[in-house]
Amino acid sequence: MRVYVSADMEGITGLVDADDVQPGGRDYERGRSMMAEDVNAAVRGALAAGAHEVLVNDAHGPMRNLRPDDLHPRARLVRGKPKQMIMLEGLTGEYDAMVCVGYHARAGAPGVLSHSFMGHEIEDIWLDGRPTGEIGLAHATAAALGVPVAALTGDDAACAEMTQWDPSVAAVPVKYAHDRFAAELRPAVEARTAIEAAVAAALTPPPPRPAPSAAEATLTVRWQSTTVPATLLGLPGITAENSRTIRATGELPSLYRQFGVWMRVAASLTGQAPYC
Repeated sequence: MRVYVSADMEGITGLVDADDVQPGGRDYERGRSMMAEDVNAAVRGALAAGAHEVLVNDAHGPMRNLRPDDLHPRARLVRGKPKQMIMLEGLTGEYDAMVCVGYHARAGAPGVLSHSFMGHEIEDIWLDGRPTGEIGLAHATAAALGVPVAALTGDDAACAEMTQWDPSVAAVPVKYAHDRFAAELRPAVEARTAIEAAVAAALTPPPPRPAPSAAEATLTVRWQSTTVPATLLGLPGITAENSRTIRATGELPSLYRQFGVWMRVAASLTGQAPYC
């Protein structure tokens, strides 16, 4: 069994504020350690279920948050950027399951550090007309590759969002949102024990594979300003819904990869790197 782990940071045990998750923040170094502990709990669960290979993708911000020497010795790590597949770099149809660690709710949702990829630039995202964020896009892209999402960890808002997409996914809340920068925290040992147990159970046996799909999907993004969408209209296949909203149609995962290009263009125009 081959297991892929996509690791974000906002939904990690104990973290509630930008200072916890952004390089240079006063508690960022502690946040990195907390992230590694949650990821390692998921790796232990996968190994307990019989995985012979675990690949971890550091999927948050600069994508070099996980220190290699903090990671479980049985796990391989994809680190750094740019990545064509952003939060899903390295994921292929050869993996038997995906686990999402430290994920957060989409922009506008009442969750801890909720946003969608670029917190100060992307206002809303829709996939085939359905409001989505990082969770929905990751799930849909993995499904198109024929890889099931087995488990997700994050706050209760992220878990609810995942359950709405796919109720079969084991969702593990490590904190309960009180506001965007406040939460009731599960004790760290309890949270990591729950992560390990849930991942092991979700992979025993591995969840059934969705059929790989080449069906087209439509991705719609509303930006905070008009500058980014006006520039992106110069790329083939992008049309305008209004001055701040653009859309494109294509097959996943190619559409997900194209969205990564949109974010790199937006970053060059605004100076704001994708946050994820």
